[in-house]
Amino acid sequence: MEEVVRAMTFVIDQGMAMYWGTSRWNAVEIMEAYSIARQFNLVPPVCEQAEYHYFQRDKVELHLPELYHKIGVGAMTWSPLACGLLTGKYNEGVPESSRAAMKGYSWLKERLCSDEGKKQLSKIKELHLLADRLNCTPAQLAIAWCLRSEGVSSVLLGVSNTEQLLENLGSLRVLSQLTPPLIAEMDALLGNKPRGTKKEARS
Repeated sequence: MEEVVRAMTFVIDQGMAMYWGTSRWNAVEIMEAYSIARQFNLVPPVCEQAEYHYFQRDKVELHLPELYHKIGVGAMTWSPLACGLLTGKYNEGVPESSRAAMKGYSWLKERLCSDEGKKQLSKIKELHLLADRLNCTPAQLAIAWCLRSEGVSSVLLGVSNTEQLLENLGSLRVLSQLTPPLIAEMDALLGNKPRGTKKEARS
């Protein structure tokens, strides 16, 4: 770990980067890196890149907030649309042009066809009705939902065209509509809010 922190500090000292962060590290590893940086006057990590969406919540909502409050490490989250699952493209099966139909993505197709995948698709249909109520797209609602979480400094997007990018950026206007009662309604619908979370939503 000391080697990693020293290497990242060297990269920053050489002017090749301004900051460094971790990806898919657990809280203990991040804290170890931070402690080593403080011990040897090196540069600590400033963010963790973590998967975060409706069905992947524990790390960002349960484990990272403590680091955010103690040492200021924020979250750069990825896969806000769960490989397109949350957009509704798989509601009626697997389209030929979709990621789940591509070579190397058989795991995604298996996930969609599993009992858990079918339950998730059912919940997604209900969330689409909620998006209609807010006059936004399901993708915009899903991205705004990620942004509303405390400690999330950015959400990484994967787009294939300008139209899709502009649609996803529209999530910023949806963010102000995510009131505590609406978030509570979404939590009840999802039924998977991590236990033991502290205050998580931005006020």
